[in-house]
Amino acid sequence: MVGVGDDQQHRDDPRWAVAERVAEAARRRFPADVLAVAVHGPLAHGDDDGGGDGEVGLLIVTYRPDTGPPSTTRRVDGVLVSLTVVAAEERLRQARRLTSRWPLTADRYVTTRALHDPTGWLRTLRDEHLGRLARARPVEFTTAARIAWYRGSAAHARAARLAAWYETDQALLMLAEARLAAATVNGLLTRTYFRDPGDAIRRTGLAGADMTEVGAVLARQSADLAARGRPVDATIHDLLTP
Repeated sequence: MVGVGDDQQHRDDPRWAVAERVAEAARRRFPADVLAVAVHGPLAHGDDDGGGDGEVGLLIVTYRPDTGPPSTTRRVDGVLVSLTVVAAEERLRQARRLTSRWPLTADRYVTTRALHDPTGWLRTLRDEHLGRLARARPVEFTTAARIAWYRGSAAHARAARLAAWYETDQALLMLAEARLAAATVNGLLTRTYFRDPGDAIRRTGLAGADMTEVGAVLARQSADLAARGRPVDATIHDLLTP
């Protein structure tokens, strides 16, 4: 968790201004419901360029389920605001889960910047997630990586078929999905999380990778998973055995 600062850069950033206004309005309208309010993403990392054209990821944590405002996405004064509203216990449960998309979600638990957090709850959220990672067994990451690999392999095969049918636009979309899945597999096998999908693609060297290059990456990952005792291929008996 990153504490909120009061420097001139934040005051001048239109996204910060909108985030602070939303947080204040939520606290006024739902005073008995709001436990904490925070931003995640570039603003939480403190390296947003302040240009006013990026999305504000805003988290509102409530004491109880089904209270507070709805989760939604709206543009407010020209700033896109993605509002996630979740009960505290549910958010902690989410932080304890290790899924195939972990490399793309972990940053939201670990790096937040508080706009309202009088009880220090965001620190609890971060500690719950880090504690879960410390307890995770290698097989959990491998199993999650295999699921992500299947997603990438299916997208890559679909992209190849679409390209063969000269459905170029759809093929490019599927190829982008395959790149992201392959980046996610990399993150799971190395226990590395990313700030967002673009960061995942860049840091794994998959930005701009063509069909052949992505296929080669997936093939290497398949061999790596097999070497770790979790091959991607199985018999019918394996499929039906718990």
